[in-house]
Formats: sequence, C-alpha cells, structure tokens
Amino acid sequence: MDGSSGPSQGDEFVISGNLLRGGVTVGTYSQICTLTRTAPADEFDLQCAADLAFPLGQLTVQGRFTVTGAGPGNIDLAITGGTGRYRTAHGTVHGDNVSDTETLITVHLIR
Repeated sequence: MDGSSGPSQGDEFVISGNLLRGGVTVGTYSQICTLTRTAPADEFDLQCAADLAFPLGQLTVQGRFTVTGAGPGNIDLAITGGTGRYRTAHGTVHGDNVSDTETLITVHLIR
C-alpha cells in the first residue's frame, strides 16, 4: 500500500503458507497479487499468480478477480502449467474465503 487512505493501482500482496486437507499438510503455496484497478466504494481488482507445491510436483495458476467492501467475489483462477506429476495439467482452481486467514480451494485438475 502507498500509505493513502485506501488501495491504489500497483499495490502488491505477497502471501505464502501451507495447503491442508483434513488438517494434514499436503503442500505449500506462494502467491503474489497486483492491484490492477480501483473504483469508488472500496472496490478493486487483483491480478494474481500462484504456485501450489506438492510432493510429486507443482501447479501454477493465475487470474483476476474483484474485491468489494464485502470481500472477494468468485475467485476462479486458471491452471497454467505444472511440473512432475502435473506437467501436463490444466483446469481451474476455485477459492472461497471462509475467514480473514483461511481460503477453501478446490482444484479442478485435468491431466
């Protein structure tokens, strides 16, 4: 953020953490998002690129979504590639924010 009263174009958010399934760590993720559009009433768009790392390979995903005062809407990102077991992967990743610190993701993988 640039220190102004709200988000501005070009702001970046960098996050990383563990991927869990049933409370068990199955991998890690890292993500960088760039704010690409701002609008009145606390609305903005984020363009994100992420990496989901699993023991047998990685998935790369990217896409854009809108965030409003109520939070992000639908988060649907394209799987753009992979390594190892996922080297021919394509499909989508859907995200649902369930809290300020947790996002439930569903990977729709076509190999």
